[in-house]
Amino acid sequence: MQIVVEEENIRIDKYLASNTDFSRSLIGKMLEDKAILLNGKSVKASHKVSLNDVIDIDDNYVKDDYIEPNKMDLNIVYEDNDIIVINKPSGVVVHPGCGNKNNTLVNGLKYYTTNLSDTNGEERPGIVHRIDKDTSGLLLVAKTNIAHEVLANQFKNKEVKREYLALIKGVFPHNSATIDAPIGRDKLDRKKMTVTSENSKKAITHLKVIKRYKKYTLVSLILDTGRTHQIRVHMKYIGYPIYNDPVYTNDVTTPFGQFLHSYKMDFNHPITKEKMHFECPLPSEFQEFIDSLEQD
Repeated sequence: MQIVVEEENIRIDKYLASNTDFSRSLIGKMLEDKAILLNGKSVKASHKVSLNDVIDIDDNYVKDDYIEPNKMDLNIVYEDNDIIVINKPSGVVVHPGCGNKNNTLVNGLKYYTTNLSDTNGEERPGIVHRIDKDTSGLLLVAKTNIAHEVLANQFKNKEVKREYLALIKGVFPHNSATIDAPIGRDKLDRKKMTVTSENSKKAITHLKVIKRYKKYTLVSLILDTGRTHQIRVHMKYIGYPIYNDPVYTNDVTTPFGQFLHSYKMDFNHPITKEKMHFECPLPSEFQEFIDSLEQD
């Protein structure tokens, strides 16, 4: 691609961001890699263009697997040289996937720092575990490969303790329960998971009632296993689906998504071995709805 400059005294990265589909951060990287040349020469992002300058852009530079850094307001609960603990809002996908390369937490992390583990490749830098798009709460990120390896082993050995809060539909009659039901892909809808004996994996969820309301119950949930959509599937299976879940209820839901929040996490620091404990409050939408139930 070749562009003839029609303005002057503007930074080249700013000019190209306004005249191409590339973001300013990507343009900066392309300039560093000499994939963009001004009048046949390499220049810095701060270089100001002149009228009739010729800009050549390497059309083969941007690969399909390139994950672009995007500015994002990250709610960082804790950070040191090895890890980051983030309170992820509802509505944010953790990492890029098929058809979704932008506006994920990974895009935001790549903009925030270049210090992320690459153990899981280009599309999942720093990502040791994940939570669903419309599930909010604590997420642990590795900044180094050593930290990533240690944390991955902690998850594998069930040494990372996570507790969720959820608002379920209906008044749950027991104070506690354990759901032991295998989960696999739904044959009728491949985007869903379901309790099934076919091509499934063991899944165990522990439930404890926090408070009952007229039509809802606030519960805490601890997982023995980490299957896709596990809590949502198990709650639907026992007849008490999570409120506002757009996938596992037939209700009309708001864009906020399911009222499910990862609010507590305990683990040993991967390097110092120090015991780490974090809690984060409910999102405002969740808390305000709970408060409204108190008035019923």
